[in-house]
Amino acid sequence: MHLVQSMAYVGEMPWHGLGTQLVPDQSLEVWAQQAGMNWRIETADVHYIAGHPFPGSLQKYPDQKVLYRSDTKAPLSVVSKRFKVVQPAEILEFYRDLTEIGGYQMETAGVLKEGRKLWALARTGQSVTLKGRDTVKGYLLLATACDGTLATTAQFTSVRVVCNNTLAIALGEGAEAIKVPHRSAFDAQAVKRQLGIAITPWSSFSDYIKELASCRVADKTVEDFLAKVFAYGHAKAERHGPAFNEHAAQKVLALYTGEGKGAGMSSAKGTAWGLLNSVTEYVDHHRRSRSHDHRRDAAWFGQGLLLKQKAWEHAVEMVG
Repeated sequence: MHLVQSMAYVGEMPWHGLGTQLVPDQSLEVWAQQAGMNWRIETADVHYIAGHPFPGSLQKYPDQKVLYRSDTKAPLSVVSKRFKVVQPAEILEFYRDLTEIGGYQMETAGVLKEGRKLWALARTGQSVTLKGRDTVKGYLLLATACDGTLATTAQFTSVRVVCNNTLAIALGEGAEAIKVPHRSAFDAQAVKRQLGIAITPWSSFSDYIKELASCRVADKTVEDFLAKVFAYGHAKAERHGPAFNEHAAQKVLALYTGEGKGAGMSSAKGTAWGLLNSVTEYVDHHRRSRSHDHRRDAAWFGQGLLLKQKAWEHAVEMVG
C-alpha cells in the first residue's frame, strides 16, 4: 500500500514510480491541481450517542474537533479545539516569492496518507561539485501533518545526485529544522526569516562536505564510526551485543566498500564523505520497511532522519 495518494514532480520519476510529471516553471496553481492539493481542511464538532436503548441522545464533545477534506468529506483526524490547521495551499504558497523572485524551482509536492500529511520540495539553485564530478544540490522542504505526527517543519536538505541520497543541512547551533507546533499559527514569513533564506547555511554545509571528501579514514575509524551510529539509544558504542544493529552496520560497510552508488568516486572511496553517504544510502534505499513510501517517510521525518543526523554528527567529528 502506497502512503503517497497524489503528487507532482519535475525531472526524474520519483522513488515509487507514481505521480504527474510537470515541465519546469509551472505556476503554483498548476502544482496545486496536479499534486492533488487543491482542497481545504475543514472542521466540524465532535458528537457522540449517549445512553441506551438505541438511538440514545446525541451529545457534543466541546474540547475536540474533526478535521475533514473539503472535496471528498473524508475524515482526517480528531484534534483539540486549540489545533491550528495549516492548509494545503499554504504549503505551496510558502514558495511563491522564492520561486518568482528568489530563483527556487519546485521539484515535488504531494499528499501522503489520504491527506493527513502534505509536503513540497524546491531546489534552491545552490550546489557543490566535489572531485570526480560528485555533485550535491540544495533543497528546501516544507511539510505538515494534521494527525499529530508532525509539526509544520521547514528544512534545508541536500541531495547527492549520483545516488539520490538525502541529508539534512544544519542551520547552526545544532538546529536541523524550523518546527511550528500546531498550537501556534503558521507564519510563513517568520519561518523564512528564521531559516535565514540566504547563502549562509549552504555555504557552511558545502565547506564541511568538501572537508569530508578530503578526509581519508582508516579501517579502525570505520569500525568506530559504525559502532557509534548503530548503537541503540544511549548504549555504549560497541560492535557486539544486543545493543548494536549488526545487520545495518554490515550493509553500510558493504555499501562503503564498493556496493554503494558512487562508492568508487574519488570523493567517496576511502573517505569520510563516502562513509557518511553509505549511511544515507542505506536509510533512503535499503533500510527495512513495509514499502518504499514508508522508508522515504522515515528518511525525511522519522527514525531514518534521526539516524542520518547521528551519522552526520559523527562524520563531522572526524574533520573537527
